[in-house]
Amino acid sequence: MAIFEGAGVALITPFYENGEVNYDKLEELLEEQIAGGTDAIISCGTTGESSTMSHEEHIEVIRFTCQVVKNRIPVIAGTGSNATREAIHLSEAAETAGADGLLLVTPYYNKATQAGLAAHYTAVAESVKIPILLYHIPGRTGVTMKPETIVNLCKDVPNIVGVKEASANFSAIAEIMSMAEGKVDLYSGNDDQIVPLLSLGGKGVISVLSNVAPAQTHEICESYFRGDSKRSCELQLQAVPLINALFCEVNPIPVKAAMNLMGKEVGPLRLPLTEMEPQNQKRLAKAMEDYGIL
Repeated sequence: MAIFEGAGVALITPFYENGEVNYDKLEELLEEQIAGGTDAIISCGTTGESSTMSHEEHIEVIRFTCQVVKNRIPVIAGTGSNATREAIHLSEAAETAGADGLLLVTPYYNKATQAGLAAHYTAVAESVKIPILLYHIPGRTGVTMKPETIVNLCKDVPNIVGVKEASANFSAIAEIMSMAEGKVDLYSGNDDQIVPLLSLGGKGVISVLSNVAPAQTHEICESYFRGDSKRSCELQLQAVPLINALFCEVNPIPVKAAMNLMGKEVGPLRLPLTEMEPQNQKRLAKAMEDYGIL
């Protein structure tokens, strides 16, 4: 059984102006997401600025998220690292905190071989009991995981259950699913590609768009699962201009700007991320207006 089906939100982490985590606002955002129909919370991923958090902050945000959500929907914790020992430490802490699953990005910068990737993921998986999703995003990590590596991990390691695919390589994704034999739960890591991945047997999306449009993103998936692929496609295409605006600068710069434009007061970014360029903020505001959320 999949950890979740539908639209999981890759949730931002709200900060006060001094850069501290704003837990009151985080609780508010979590409640809004659940009320909006989001199917899972992904805590401390790329969108949550986990790379600029201390280990203590990282674990506390996950713990707090699990405490607020109270098992109403699954919480998946981002606990990946390019150091296997660090990934194990974060993963064990997330499991103790109550996370329902883990999202583990491919180790970045040190460019492990396929054998190294397999050994890394196997070591982390053996340290916990909860299910794990691989996170394949070579554009950020500089590492490409081959389809057979992904499929073999899902087949050979009991609690590695699927992959968040953000490579945009549909030929490779189709190859994964052709070899999967039902053993790979596939999630889109790109909001503009939800429907194509669902058509290849995907379970849903781990979404940036859901931060600002949770009900609409959920409905893209739900329509497809109901058998109304035409409606799902229409909703997907309607969202494309907004999605493009949400990625006109590196994520999560635009989505935090969008949420602040909506009056959600989620605060600033942490360096080295900086505020959105004025011309891009105008483009974002226009796309939000056209989509009907501003």
